[in-house]
Amino acid sequence: MLIVPEREVAGLISAEQAYTAVEAVFAAMARGDAVNFPVVREALGHEDALYGFKGGFDRAGHTLGVKAGGYWPHNLEKHEGVGNHQSTVFLFDPDTGRVSALVGGNYLTAIRTAAASAVSINHLSRKDSKILGMVGAGHQSAFQMRAAVAQRDFDKIIGWNFHPEMLSRLEDTAAELGLPFEAVSLDELGAASDVIITITSSFDPILSKTQIRPGTHLACMGTDTKGKQEVDAAILAAATVFTDEPAQSVSIGEAQHAIASGLIKESAINQIGAVINGDHPGRTSDDEITLFDGTGVGLQDLAVSARLVDLARDKGVAIEVEL
Repeated sequence: MLIVPEREVAGLISAEQAYTAVEAVFAAMARGDAVNFPVVREALGHEDALYGFKGGFDRAGHTLGVKAGGYWPHNLEKHEGVGNHQSTVFLFDPDTGRVSALVGGNYLTAIRTAAASAVSINHLSRKDSKILGMVGAGHQSAFQMRAAVAQRDFDKIIGWNFHPEMLSRLEDTAAELGLPFEAVSLDELGAASDVIITITSSFDPILSKTQIRPGTHLACMGTDTKGKQEVDAAILAAATVFTDEPAQSVSIGEAQHAIASGLIKESAINQIGAVINGDHPGRTSDDEITLFDGTGVGLQDLAVSARLVDLARDKGVAIEVEL
């Protein structure tokens, strides 16, 4: 078995390599060549933590495995240097069932989540998109911004956060990318943005339908648990909706609320992989609102992990152990 420690991950894989891996596995899912297993996500009743498992099998990529991990909200305040999000990916040989690799999953989760929204921006947003709106300024927001900027020729970044003092992360990341940044109200963000990324842990809608202008693409990346919600369900009713995994979208993703209120049917939710494969046209007009419900699937983690293992082996930083 090969071990790729967390300390090595960031130096091994680029955002571009993560994008390629995620785009390929989304395409495989839509073709029926890859399947996600049902998500297990539970409150532990200890340290206010959520813990769970996401797994799957990609026949096209010959990848089988599971990511175990979750969210410990008090880690940063109680344990110096230990992030609130903790995860580890286990890969198995699909031919024998034997464990083949163990990969640190914290940085991997951040880069694969950003890659998913970047795939949606590339395939669904208007080509002439110039203003990127960011809702949320947590750790993941910097990854999201960097990945988004690689897909379109943005002129400016605007942002809003529940805690305005955290907006410096967005400003610093924008400066790193050579782009101006402005903190704005939600009304201003909706009125100006061509692309909006929401990346929060909200359980109440932040953006309303009246704030979204025609032609906007939204990548809703924070809703991955029953009860969470970042945008008004009416926005999904007004948009063409895409997702990574429809079964997760309706159960733990942004679409759960629109489905429950009867505003849309499950049949209205399209797989982003169908657009990648050319089986769905994606955006069909400049005035169309498109929305990507990024629930986060195990196959994303497995695809990026498999690439990481190859890179670690090639660079001699993978640790080999006998079981």
